[in-house]
Amino acid sequence: MSEASPSGGNGLSYADAGVDIDAGNALVKRIKPLVKATARPGADGEIGGFGGVFDLKAAGFSDPVLVAANDGVGTKLKIAIDSAQHDTVGIDLVAMCVNDLVVQGAEPLFFLDYYACGALDIETATAVVAGIAEGCRRAGCALIGGETAEMPGMYGDKDYDLAGFAVGAAERGNLLPRGDAAAGDVLLALGSSGVHSNGYSLVRKIVERSGLDWSADAPFAPGTSLGSALMTPTRIYVKPLLAALKAGPGIKALAHITGGGLPENLPRVLPDTLAARIDLTALSVPPVFGWLASTGGVAQSEMLRTFNCGVGMVVAVSADTAEAVAEVLRAEGETVSRIGTLEPRAAGGDAVIFDGALAL
Repeated sequence: MSEASPSGGNGLSYADAGVDIDAGNALVKRIKPLVKATARPGADGEIGGFGGVFDLKAAGFSDPVLVAANDGVGTKLKIAIDSAQHDTVGIDLVAMCVNDLVVQGAEPLFFLDYYACGALDIETATAVVAGIAEGCRRAGCALIGGETAEMPGMYGDKDYDLAGFAVGAAERGNLLPRGDAAAGDVLLALGSSGVHSNGYSLVRKIVERSGLDWSADAPFAPGTSLGSALMTPTRIYVKPLLAALKAGPGIKALAHITGGGLPENLPRVLPDTLAARIDLTALSVPPVFGWLASTGGVAQSEMLRTFNCGVGMVVAVSADTAEAVAEVLRAEGETVSRIGTLEPRAAGGDAVIFDGALAL
């Protein structure tokens, strides 16, 4: 029962309205060690203040240009909620932001998250933030702050949403794309870990058509539940790409293959005078995409413009440095394959031209 108000009636509290301040405070205590584990040069403060602080000089930059990116996880969160698997969506959140920074030649420096929910469940929120901290460690950036919003009536009790904001830096003059892409340049693909974090509205529709539960054995990954297989987190390419950028001037442009796939993302880093010719037979397509295509009756063209189809990142390099760049990336743990070249674009022609067919 609510305690009486000063006027003698039954007064309401914030908790009566569905917002638990004590739970929020308990969450901050729980996640402090997770945040501390992401500390890096330039960021060594603790969460709890009104804003995060980052020292660019301490991070080793002399004349930096800042690059910022923000993103979310999309309807992949519905699978996390429905299958009660909350420990990897935080990695997805970080990946979608920091991969967008590194394609511009920037080193991710710090990250802030926004977690909104209907009713704050400390265990769920802690698992999500633990994933965010893990993503930050993989990217080498610091988690310096965030916001937790409990909004009953806006979200269902078990529902939550995520947004992330990342800032990176590059020395002035080192931003990508470099602007010197030319016909004959080679396109290298870095393999994806699966669906990553795009196209999940279609994924969920296909799963619904299949009649399978999230706990069922994944047809494309025997021994793994369907929910777990589809929750495989987005690969973070930051450290391998930074290593390749520091190794020499071979990389001319990078494209993060997200929503829109190869047809929409590659043109974003190409001049209007060039087209990318892609050999689809050179793509190593993970089994999940074959299952999605066959179960959903999804045409190849729709697969290419919805999913990454096995390519998480495209690297444009000159032909004479392609193998050296590939060797650095392989040494950093990436799966690298040549998937095409750049060529002159015909007037009014497509920016991306596909040859062959996907191995679906």
